[in-house]
Amino acid sequence: MSLALVFPGQGSQRPGMGKPLAEAFAAAREVFEAVDDALSEHLSRTIFDGPEADLTDTRNAQPALLAVSMAVLAVLRREGGFTPAANAAYVAGHSLGEYGALAAAGSFSLADAARTLRARGEAMQRAAPGDGGAMTAVLGGDFAAIESVAAAAAAETGGICVVANDNAPGQVVLSGTSAAIERAEALAREAGAKRAVRLGVAAGFHSPLMAPAAERMTDVLAALTLTPPDPPLVANVTAAPVRSPDEIRRLLVRQLTDRVRWRESVTALTGLGVETFVEVGAGKVLSGLARRIAPDATAISLESPEEIDAFLSSR
Repeated sequence: MSLALVFPGQGSQRPGMGKPLAEAFAAAREVFEAVDDALSEHLSRTIFDGPEADLTDTRNAQPALLAVSMAVLAVLRREGGFTPAANAAYVAGHSLGEYGALAAAGSFSLADAARTLRARGEAMQRAAPGDGGAMTAVLGGDFAAIESVAAAAAAETGGICVVANDNAPGQVVLSGTSAAIERAEALAREAGAKRAVRLGVAAGFHSPLMAPAAERMTDVLAALTLTPPDPPLVANVTAAPVRSPDEIRRLLVRQLTDRVRWRESVTALTGLGVETFVEVGAGKVLSGLARRIAPDATAISLESPEEIDAFLSSR
């Protein structure tokens, strides 16, 4: 049975995530300690005990979610001999989750991934000061219609409004300047969407507003040693497998300003023979999306000791 490991992105974080895992397994504790060492701070205290506002801060949320995903993977490896190279056909990650996917596939070290995500979070926060924009999840409605809504809202307001995440049928996230997003929410309802839910983010991610962050990350990624991922990564920007380190660098930069093609990525993975999606880390967002996109596939999430034990026992 062909299996893909998928890694969650921002929004899946919550205080206390990973704490039961760290309490139950030395392998998980070692991962959190390694991330703390890489960042020269006790990020694990924020992960385990909050406060929530500190964990939600983009510069903390990104390496925090990486830490939980890598802790799960470390337990799978030590307790069950499960490794991505031997047991998965592909890896993929939603937005920042691509860094977890690449670390899992051996493209770079845990420490390098943590430091790079800290730099990414800081760059994203600095990219859009003041009214840095907004994001809204449009639920229901045809994708093409919502894409047209975004273009109309941008034209009417003279601002920016683009598709940031094509997550699943009936779930599209728009990103852009605040006035354009507000107009898009109204137009989306007129176009038949069930509702639009404003996201609690600090800026308009995955839009042209992130161009300064992309410029910064070009330099950061150029200095990062990358090796071909094993197994290959299915990238957000192209929804296609990639192994070339130079191409991965380019796609990670583009990812900041381009849409996350998650629906297309899951569809591509099923076309490549994937029958099981295993969400590695905090929450159950990606496994839920996989069930909507590919109802014939199996989708599971792994975060708790009980979920990991059940998964390893089933193999």
